Amino acid sequence: MPEFSYPKPLSSEITPKEIYYSRRKVLGVGLAGVSVAASGQLKAAPLKTHTGAFPSSLDPTPKEFATGYNNFYEFGMEKDDPVLHSGDFHPLPWTLEISGLVNKPQQIDVEELLKSKEIEERIYRMRCVEGWSMVIPWDGIPLRSLLMLAEPLSSARYVAFESVVRPSEMAGQKDGISGISWPYVEGLRLDEAMHPLSLLAVGMYGDSLPNQNGAPIRLVVPWKYGFKGIKSIQRIRLVKDMPSTTWNKLAPDEYGFYANVNPKVDHPRWSQATERVIGSKSLFGEKRQPTLMFNGYGEQVADLYKDMDLRVNF
Repeated sequence: MPEFSYPKPLSSEITPKEIYYSRRKVLGVGLAGVSVAASGQLKAAPLKTHTGAFPSSLDPTPKEFATGYNNFYEFGMEKDDPVLHSGDFHPLPWTLEISGLVNKPQQIDVEELLKSKEIEERIYRMRCVEGWSMVIPWDGIPLRSLLMLAEPLSSARYVAFESVVRPSEMAGQKDGISGISWPYVEGLRLDEAMHPLSLLAVGMYGDSLPNQNGAPIRLVVPWKYGFKGIKSIQRIRLVKDMPSTTWNKLAPDEYGFYANVNPKVDHPRWSQATERVIGSKSLFGEKRQPTLMFNGYGEQVADLYKDMDLRVNF
């Protein structure tokens, strides 16, 4: 597999309504047990990583929270299901396919990708549409770099992503409770995918991705809500028309294609004006803080949407 050279930059997880009200639970003291369980499952391997573009002074969320509290419905509907039920998932060997409107379709060996010297650390905010947030040090390669290997055609306008389907290893794909039609699918506009902030993460906290966080490769787009960050990606296609996306198909009035973090546009069931900071400590429990437009990345990405009504294109 070739080493990656960076082109010069241009100028998961929402609980369905019925499940939310019937099965939602507060993790609370269970986090301590989850972190212990996680330590026995991760089998993480250190990566060769270096500080990448967009250096950050943000303090990362403690690792046990980032690996023990997340949405990954392939393994179950509760926040602790992914860490508790992903031990039988086998993320390697793994081939990432890049195809569609490209000159050079790619079959990328992710095991080789994990050895790349081009993996860099990006400390990004992560904002869930449910109203909570984290700060995570991801390790990965800009999505743009991999797409450029495939040489997109001028007719390509969007990028479609598809996750793996393995019901024998992912209990959530066979129990039917989520209402999701597998595989999980996501999409970006091509200029969003090519933006220097967009990352294909293969690790976090300096180690390869744990199963519960989307091993072996996942999408990270920090100015969008977390459900856009599709996990365990198997296929990427460049296409002409806007692709369908999982949550937009399930509830189009609640989950738009763009899903940009916007404190002025509420979800029907959650205010987006403030957020609960996972892993924070205070006398009154986890702190709340104001949500930033584009999750704090407006200086870098606002121009992508300068001619759009973000209440309509939510």
